[in-house]
Amino acid sequence: MASLYLHIPFCKQRCIYCDFYFVTTHRSTRPFIDALLTEISLQGQAYGQEEAIETIYFGGGTPSQLSIEEIDLILKAIHSHFNMSDVDEISFELNPDDVDVTYLKALRQTGVNRLSIGIQSFSEADLRWMNRAHTSEQAMHIVDHSRQAGFSNFSIDLIFGLPTQTLQEWNETLQRVQNIKPPHISTYSLTVETGTPLYKRIQNNVDTAPREENQAALYQATMQALTHMGYEHYEVSSFALDGFRSQHNQAYWTHKNYLGFGPSAHSFWRQDDLHGNRWKNVSNLKKYIHHLQEEALPHSDTEPISKNELLDEYIMLRLRTLDGLDLDHIQRQFKLDFIGQKKEQIDQLLIANHIAISESNRLHLTENGFMVCDAVIGELLI
Repeated sequence: MASLYLHIPFCKQRCIYCDFYFVTTHRSTRPFIDALLTEISLQGQAYGQEEAIETIYFGGGTPSQLSIEEIDLILKAIHSHFNMSDVDEISFELNPDDVDVTYLKALRQTGVNRLSIGIQSFSEADLRWMNRAHTSEQAMHIVDHSRQAGFSNFSIDLIFGLPTQTLQEWNETLQRVQNIKPPHISTYSLTVETGTPLYKRIQNNVDTAPREENQAALYQATMQALTHMGYEHYEVSSFALDGFRSQHNQAYWTHKNYLGFGPSAHSFWRQDDLHGNRWKNVSNLKKYIHHLQEEALPHSDTEPISKNELLDEYIMLRLRTLDGLDLDHIQRQFKLDFIGQKKEQIDQLLIANHIAISESNRLHLTENGFMVCDAVIGELLI
């Protein structure tokens, strides 16, 4: 089973923290749509019959900048070139200012059955600081609109750790979450990426960098509050009510094959259990369109992945999840006694209460371990 990701690069404006590829100046989406349909066709010829598709994800950028007709056209092209008999989840990212109930009802008719809503904050001051296009009022109403349109499966994104954000302010956000009870929540600690407006503002002393100790306190408050509300903390940044885990994201974390379409999109495909390939599309809309007008795939980087690299990726991805590392799987597939290989590091991490090993022979992070996830992963890579 494989997954598809579609990168829709259009945005109304740039958020202060964003380092994804996007464009804010475009007169028409049609050349991009034509190029995307060509890419779907070309990749369908190569991979369309190899594995059935399990999940599809429209990301970006801002997919809700597309019309319903364009979304329907894309999905029909995928149906034409890939085995869609086992598709269970089609997710669609949107911003609260782009859609109304009419748009959302029409979106459901295309086959989309899950939403990922970029709320980020319910605070007007935070939204203005982040340069988000929507208002706090729109943020508060979008969940009701989604339910009115018939979506029972949706997620909201929230960002914590803004430079001046207090624990009290974040707790007010978590209280709003309790009031609206979305099925799924993704919470992200604000990060400062090189080249973003936020990075430049910090360099110029306009803003201060987020404080690690404050972010840690807010993350701990998040874990405690959401688990108390009945959410399962099944991945470092992800919380779900029973039955509402993100199937598409789980495909990434379990190292399944996926194809990425659109500028800057990544792909991963195994040749066998011990070898694979990864590639990336050009991060330039004009170049992307030009390649596909010539019926050439718009790849910029391609790399083979060795056995050891696959193992490190397995460790890195699975340790982010509640399920953790299947030590028996590592022994079978990679012929490695992981406990023996990393005994010193594992013993230290057990003493620090950063990891635990279950009766089913799975090594996973504890709540303390989630707080220092990247450091733990660094200790356990081969």
